[in-house]
Amino acid sequence: MNKTAIVIGATGLVGSQVLNLLLKDERYSLVKVFHRRSTGINHPKLEEHIINFDEIEQWKELITGDELYSALGTTIKKAGSQERQYTVDYTYQYEVAKAAAENGVPKYSLVSSAGADYQSRIFYSRLKGELDDDVKDLPFDVTTILRPSILAGERNENRLGESVGMFFMKFLTNIPGLKKYRPISGETVAKGMINSLHKCPAGYHIFELDEIFHL
Repeated sequence: MNKTAIVIGATGLVGSQVLNLLLKDERYSLVKVFHRRSTGINHPKLEEHIINFDEIEQWKELITGDELYSALGTTIKKAGSQERQYTVDYTYQYEVAKAAAENGVPKYSLVSSAGADYQSRIFYSRLKGELDDDVKDLPFDVTTILRPSILAGERNENRLGESVGMFFMKFLTNIPGLKKYRPISGETVAKGMINSLHKCPAGYHIFELDEIFHL
């Protein structure tokens, strides 16, 4: 195969793993990355675009290919406000997905979060749920949403909340019925995103927690 993949969020925990896996995968001849800064990777299959997400009208025609992988995200601490976090986690990802669909990209995979629910009273869960729900109406042939538990792996930034959560989850998952909430590596989620677009039939598919380990 000579497929073209598109990745946003390629320097994050999951996105960087998606990028590495795609570059090694012989089914793909080209991997397009759209980001604010360089990944620092030199590879013959990599086509890197340094862009401003606030100015998508200037580059959206470049969002073409066979599959879009969306793993963009930030924290409230890094963003500085709920409004800014919403812009990064919802607006940027939705606008890229919309442009990809308009450009004829047939398949789309999004990494969301456990507990995502557009009716939630929790801000983060609500914004994730809004995005999950809204991309359902975009005309992709296949859409897959992955909602993992706490992510394990090396990050470029220290997230104290996740570190504390990881510590407690390792103990809680020994309790019957809570195994599905065990931490999951960024690489496992990345593999799940790629495999989901190869395995799933046409339609909209959500994979929760433990289901991601089986993709």
